[in-house]
Amino acid sequence: MRVLYVYCHPLADSFHAAIRGEALAGLAEAGHAVDLLDLYAEGFDPILTAERRRDYHDPVRNRHNNQAYADRLMAADAIVVQFPTWSFGPPAMLKGWFDRMFGPGIALDLSDPARARPMLHHIRRISGIATYGRPRWQAIAMADPPRKLIKRYLPWFTGAKATTRYHALYHMNIATPAKRAHFLAKVRHEMRRF
Repeated sequence: MRVLYVYCHPLADSFHAAIRGEALAGLAEAGHAVDLLDLYAEGFDPILTAERRRDYHDPVRNRHNNQAYADRLMAADAIVVQFPTWSFGPPAMLKGWFDRMFGPGIALDLSDPARARPMLHHIRRISGIATYGRPRWQAIAMADPPRKLIKRYLPWFTGAKATTRYHALYHMNIATPAKRAHFLAKVRHEMRRF
């Protein structure tokens, strides 16, 4: 399977870099072809400029404005999204990628504005890998937007047909080395069976 791996963390020496290493190793062991989209390393521009906003509802212009990234999304059979949770949401960089990719002419058909239709029927699997600085109960108290983004929002664009999994390490700021090692092993195992 061809996997678009969307990675969003600015530090090359972070725990997220270690997670990414294990995830990519697991996907390689399973024989998947991976397109690594490192948003920070590639200098992705998350800003929906005035011009891009004016073009947003025109599917041809919207797609043209996002062509390189749209092509990568269309070439994928599966998506893995890895990110830290900041202020109980994804980083602004990743939110900007969602804003630009999941719009008209790319992931969404708005030819009938009263009835939006999904366009990513080719995506068969979605997986989210996230960390939180707070315990799970606090994320639940905030309705856990990152989990909903992966488990509810993204699958809609596939016609609700994609198999979806979510892997989270909560309260990582106080996680012991053993707990972190366990999470790394879990991620590798899950990506191996992806």
